[in-house]
Amino acid sequence: MLPSLNVAEYGAGPKTIVLLHGFGSCHETWRDVISALAPSARVLAYDLPGHGNSLEYDGNGGAKQAARAILADLIARRLGKVHLVGHSMGGAIAALMALADPGRVASLTLLAPGGFGPEINGPLLRRYAAAANRDEIRACLAAMSGPRSVPPEHVVEALSLMRERPGQLQTLVDTAAVMTRGDRQGVIPGERLATLSMPVMVVWGTDDPVLPVDQAETLPAHFHLHHVLEAGHMLAEEAPDLIAEVVRRNMRRRRKGQRPVIGAAAS
Repeated sequence: MLPSLNVAEYGAGPKTIVLLHGFGSCHETWRDVISALAPSARVLAYDLPGHGNSLEYDGNGGAKQAARAILADLIARRLGKVHLVGHSMGGAIAALMALADPGRVASLTLLAPGGFGPEINGPLLRRYAAAANRDEIRACLAAMSGPRSVPPEHVVEALSLMRERPGQLQTLVDTAAVMTRGDRQGVIPGERLATLSMPVMVVWGTDDPVLPVDQAETLPAHFHLHHVLEAGHMLAEEAPDLIAEVVRRNMRRRRKGQRPVIGAAAS
């Protein structure tokens, strides 16, 4: 039997929210966001190809392949429109999914998304990829977070257990090397992003040490932008209640409009 994508399902309701984690992570890092969303919606949290219980899935070749794989899985589940949420690498994958099949995406919420500018903190991501024990993982999460954030222990534990799977650590190291070659990342052309007509919300921590917040300055005019003050890159862990509220707010939007810049504390 061929390996399949792993997806954890929570909650019930007329709307479906799909969560895509960032590089080196797994679906369990959404736990606190899910607890706020699941009472009123069905939530699907994927392990991306090459991560966690999707480690052996045949599709671990980058964001484009992952986007195709997740879209195929959603089609196989016979789902209608979904509300798509992606963090970092998962944000790049979510954007590519929306571009490939816009009719399937009711709203798009991107948390510090990859692919919106060439700059990337390659050394930190490569260090995170190679983190093999709880102390190293905790230190990397702290380095990727805002100055006042403390990495949740349940996230440290989940990532530690994930990295114990045979082959997981090497897969992360190899992926990080490709993803950060030359300490630059691939970029999704802005003119392509501008074609998206569903509600798009981009959330970025003002103290993001992985992907600089000024990458949000070149967003298409109809994208809404939400700055999270004093937050770093790990938004779902640093400000889960705020992220859940931003997702709900974006799900209620209907049309394009000029984006306001909204400031909010991470606490």
